[in-house]
Amino acid sequence: MIASGNSFRHTVAIAQAIREDLENLKIKSLSKVSPNDESGWVALDYLSVIAHVFYKPVREFYSLEGLWSDAKKVRIIAPKR
Repeated sequence: MIASGNSFRHTVAIAQAIREDLENLKIKSLSKVSPNDESGWVALDYLSVIAHVFYKPVREFYSLEGLWSDAKKVRIIAPKR
């Protein structure tokens, strides 16, 4: 899964929200989210799924979509709360 934020803080907040929401469902990440991360790329490892959360310019630079352009794309729709 690839997502992006509009700033470093937004990127970390998205990653933390993913981690917290999945922990509430008893799904734990093998990785942690540092609240002070300013790398622009947070990866959350859930074994069969890895969530990559990028700061937009970093996402454009690494272009994972281009690297995996031949991979099957799956759109996930968030459940209504």
